[in-house]
Amino acid sequence: MESVQAIKQRFGIIGDDPKLNRAIEKAIQVAPTDISVLVTGESGVGKESIPKIVHSLSHRKHGKYIAVNCGAIPEGTIDSELFGHEKGAFTGATQTRNGYFEVADGGTIFLDEVGELPLPTQVRLLRVLENGEFIKVGSSKVQKTNVRIVAATNISMFEAIKKEKFREDLYYRLSTVEINLPPLRERQEDIHLLFRKFASDFALKYKMPTIKLEDDAVRVLLNYRWGGNIRQLRNIAEQISVLEQDRIISADELKHYLPDVGSNLPAVISDRKKGSDFSNEREILYKVLFDMKNDLNDLKKLTLKLMQEGNNKQVQDENEGLIQKIYGESGDNIDEESIDQERLEALPIAKQNAPQKQEEKDKYYFAEEIEEEETLSLQDKELELIKKSLERHNGKRKAAAEELGISERTLYRKIKQYNL
Repeated sequence: MESVQAIKQRFGIIGDDPKLNRAIEKAIQVAPTDISVLVTGESGVGKESIPKIVHSLSHRKHGKYIAVNCGAIPEGTIDSELFGHEKGAFTGATQTRNGYFEVADGGTIFLDEVGELPLPTQVRLLRVLENGEFIKVGSSKVQKTNVRIVAATNISMFEAIKKEKFREDLYYRLSTVEINLPPLRERQEDIHLLFRKFASDFALKYKMPTIKLEDDAVRVLLNYRWGGNIRQLRNIAEQISVLEQDRIISADELKHYLPDVGSNLPAVISDRKKGSDFSNEREILYKVLFDMKNDLNDLKKLTLKLMQEGNNKQVQDENEGLIQKIYGESGDNIDEESIDQERLEALPIAKQNAPQKQEEKDKYYFAEEIEEEETLSLQDKELELIKKSLERHNGKRKAAAEELGISERTLYRKIKQYNL
């Protein structure tokens, strides 16, 4: 069994942090087995090195090693990428294609960002882990594969499980052994060592002298919170190597390349808040639906009052209040004609859509009314109201329209309609 130091040299891993050494030790110990491994850690900590170590020290080292970035493959095609598809399985499938699990048979598959897998794909992956079986997209034939799966993620799997974005049974199948890589800010003694290695590499690449940091610049480097971890440190070293003319870098010069250097405290963002976007949208939708229900109930009340009370002035005032509540008091978004038209033409519809209990109440109420007075249709009632109002105001349309609660234009159209 190779030593930790030998593995570091072989794979170009720099640092002597105890947590880093422990992660490499676990990779060495688990490599000869076929146990599934889950590598966890923040983005940029170098999680891709662990699957390579596991594969190279296993009995599968002569088989294929395929790394798949699950977050970079569109949801609609990821099943085809992983498990393959038959010709004609979907639009554009002009020929049969072998997926990664078929191609890597006898080798290792590294599933990076496994937490981004859609739920249907998670079900397929669980079947592969349980019995080595999979089915191509568009096929009914069960195929066998013998692959080792090493997965990696930079998200909290327990939070994803809690939010039902990741299957709990799949998590426990993937994480038989979990290897965690520490963030760069917890490996403070390794930061300057890594920077010097990157500076040396870029000096060789760009054929220029190696940059060096003054003592105060080293302190700034060590105290900075490296949110992007090793990836960010490497990018900073490359920028300085290319852009700075002076090869000795001071603290002030270094700060120009470090975003938000004044704040080394982590930004505390509640996971609950991050996941609340959808719940907020849902609450807004519920509120809109609730308001619509209230408006519909108000419209039903308006219908009953119009049909029961006729031309009563007090009832008209109440009706106007209900209309304002439904359409808004300003009336900017809808003209009087549309309000009146909807009020007069939508009444039978609102009546039909009323709940069953309300229909039963209306049935008993109108049964008593029928015995007392002659039944009139809504159109006849409307005609009668218009006639009475015109007679009362000696044919003055403006005054009649105000009494009826409609626009003069609507009244004029009704007069033409009924040949008054």
